[in-house]
Amino acid sequence: MLKGHQSWVFERQPVIISTSAVGGPFEANGKLADDFDLLHNDLWIGQDSYEKAQKVLLEESVIRSLEKASLQKEDIQFMIAGDLINQMTPSSFASRTLTIPYLGLFGACSTSMEGLALGSLLINSQSANHVVTAASSHNAATEKQFRYPTEYGGQKPPTAQWTATASGAAVLAQTGEGPVVTSATIGKVVDMGVSDPFNMGAAMAPAAADTIVAHFRDLNLPEDHYDLIVSGDLGKIGLPIAKELISEKQLDIKDDIFQDCGLMIYREDQPVLAGASGPGCSAAVVYGHLLKRIKEGDIKRLLVVATGALLSPLSYQQKETIPCIAHAVSIEAGGGHL
Repeated sequence: MLKGHQSWVFERQPVIISTSAVGGPFEANGKLADDFDLLHNDLWIGQDSYEKAQKVLLEESVIRSLEKASLQKEDIQFMIAGDLINQMTPSSFASRTLTIPYLGLFGACSTSMEGLALGSLLINSQSANHVVTAASSHNAATEKQFRYPTEYGGQKPPTAQWTATASGAAVLAQTGEGPVVTSATIGKVVDMGVSDPFNMGAAMAPAAADTIVAHFRDLNLPEDHYDLIVSGDLGKIGLPIAKELISEKQLDIKDDIFQDCGLMIYREDQPVLAGASGPGCSAAVVYGHLLKRIKEGDIKRLLVVATGALLSPLSYQQKETIPCIAHAVSIEAGGGHL
């Protein structure tokens, strides 16, 4: 199953039998609103804290994905989930409600594909029959922790990105109907010395480029293998940097093939500066929008490269630079496994 230095090829091709995407009021006004299963008109989602609201987002996405797969929570062997908040309390507290055996992940915004890769590994090795993987984020909870509370009204530079209030979940199975996971490349931590927490795109771009080059190298793929490659989330600043770095490695990926989840979810007139970010962004875009395009036949082969900035408020205050990582997962149209 190991290919090259850091990639897996899943011979059993785990099936994504159902997905769900849940979002907040800002996402309800975005470009992909029709591809969400549920959209809230209240950022608080009926809770008394933003962190509790994020927990509800995750619970809802998992529950809806199970309902769409006609499964009960008792049918799921493992739940793999993560978020940005201290000690991943939204994910851990959601797992307390769901009572599914739980593996918590912190990969920052790379969590969505880290979870999908590890879930596919469990299914492919027959260590589980069903796995649910999910990632979530909440704009106000993240702002409060990493930057300034929204109420502070702090000015942001044009390089800053808007954390999505969203959660996406996917149910993986050994058999069934749906797109299949064919391979994954686990990224290395890359730190090019960027220290500005308001410029995540520039910080994460080298990690994205490194993983994409490794993926094509390990699997010995032609440059036109994928119909679409999406990062999550490099935004307006990071995407062109990643494209330039990949080109320098003599890998020629067509400009329109390489896109970004953070530039897909919102409309141009929404005030998101350099685009969207957050673990919930790539999870919702992939599980809500892009897998729908696969099922409709618009995309046959998709590579998702989720990128994460592994900083914390503490590391920033101690003047550390920002280590980053990217994990890539390839998803293809499947005819179903029986």
